[in-house]
Amino acid sequence: MAWPDGYGKRVLAEVDSTNAEATRIAHELAGPEWILGLSQTAARGRRGRAWVNPLGNFAATLVLQPRETPDVVALRSFVAALALYDAFKNVTGTAAGLALKWPNDVLLNGGKVAGILLEGIGGPGGHLAIGIGVNLIAAPEAAQVETRAMAPVSLLAETGVRVTPEAMLTALAETYAIHEDRFVTYGFAPIRQAWMDRAARLGEVITARLANHEVTGTFEEVDAQGNLVLKTAKGREEIAAAEVFF
Repeated sequence: MAWPDGYGKRVLAEVDSTNAEATRIAHELAGPEWILGLSQTAARGRRGRAWVNPLGNFAATLVLQPRETPDVVALRSFVAALALYDAFKNVTGTAAGLALKWPNDVLLNGGKVAGILLEGIGGPGGHLAIGIGVNLIAAPEAAQVETRAMAPVSLLAETGVRVTPEAMLTALAETYAIHEDRFVTYGFAPIRQAWMDRAARLGEVITARLANHEVTGTFEEVDAQGNLVLKTAKGREEIAAAEVFF
């Protein structure tokens, strides 16, 4: 594994959160930059939830300055998911048990091993922070996660492979650069197809929880805009944002 050309790297012994650090430094960056926090004091996940991140686990953020419209920029959650999938495959030597869960989780043997958080910095035309957390050596207790959420698992417990945060960063930076180049060159179509090929519960009945209601239906696809498409009793429903439960 080799560090990709054109990407910067900074490793911090301690930080409040790597996404917060991304916000602080974005204005001074000349190009894409990876930030790895070996210890986070205020880690957070989606919807502002606390993210449990013991020493030895992985917390990093990639800062980019994309030039596309916001709807296209948001599709990088799929780029990051594919990069994580391939990085796990490379560090463990197998893709067995890996799957991708819409909108932004990676599963291993049916449990959540990694999550992705996209945040904009500076409004339209500004930077994008892609925050990534991986349970390398430890996973939160079931009581620490939301009811009905996927049970968290660690890479070490599920595979017996111990990977350092620094090694994970190199593996992920390499695979991300490959998928980012594909995305910029060819658009979302090949990313979408690759993601669908690795999707968890495709063709099965799942439930999407929106702000005020839930929708249950057969997971048909992710469409060209990145929406979750369910076949329900009322017909086809395209869902832009939701929590998904199996």
